[in-house]
Amino acid sequence: MRVKYGKARLRSKKRIFREAKGRRGGRRNLLRTVKETNVRARAFAFRDRRARKRDFRRLWITRLNAACRQLGISYSSFIFGLKQAQIDLNRKTLSEMAIHEPDIFGEIVALAKEALAKD
Repeated sequence: MRVKYGKARLRSKKRIFREAKGRRGGRRNLLRTVKETNVRARAFAFRDRRARKRDFRRLWITRLNAACRQLGISYSSFIFGLKQAQIDLNRKTLSEMAIHEPDIFGEIVALAKEALAKD
C-alpha cells in the first residue's frame, strides 16, 4: 500500500509558509527558498536582539555626553563622579532624565561634581 503524506505534509508546509508571510516573490511562495529565508531570518533576529541592546546603550551615552557638556563636565568625569557619590542610576534613566527633567539632571550633575571635588 502506498503511503501519502497529505495532511501531515500540508500542515508542516502551512507552518513554514505562515512564518514567511509578508515576504516578496519566491521567498513567500517556494518551499525551499522559504526554508532558507526562515533560517536566515531567525539568525538575524537572534543577532539583532543583542545588537539592539548595544545600539540603545550607545544612544544613551551620546545623549548623556551632550547633556553633560552643556553643564560643563565630560561624560567620563560625570560617570566617575556618580560612582564616587554612590548614586546608582543606569544610563537609560539618566538619559531620559536629561531630556525630560533637565532641572533634576542638573542637580545630579552638581552632586557628581561635588564628589569629584572631594577627591
